Amino acid sequence: MTTTLSDVRCVAVPVHDQDAALTFYVDTLGFELRMDAPISETQRWIEVAPPGAATSLALVAGPDAPRPGVDTGVRFAVGDVRTEHRTMAGHGVAVGELLAWPGVPPMFTFDDPDGNRFYVVASG
Repeated sequence: MTTTLSDVRCVAVPVHDQDAALTFYVDTLGFELRMDAPISETQRWIEVAPPGAATSLALVAGPDAPRPGVDTGVRFAVGDVRTEHRTMAGHGVAVGELLAWPGVPPMFTFDDPDGNRFYVVASG
């Protein structure tokens, strides 16, 4: 089989309150809003992403959405992981310890207000 799949568009992240999550990702983390569209009278499709990123996060909520508070497995790349760690901590983001081992890119975790876990890894 040969696939015609070409990219990863977005990764769903479960949230309790889409407006609160949108504020965190845009105002606290500095992500850009890529899409905010109604999909029913009570639900919206919201995508946010780091500026220039190919893949976005879909902030999903509602009765059929997974429960928030998951380890997303999402790894964000950053040029200077130590500076990003200090910046996020300074903006009140729940960051984990900066981890560094010989031969492995330094990294840390952070949690969004819904308890979803993400990772930040040095890109170089």
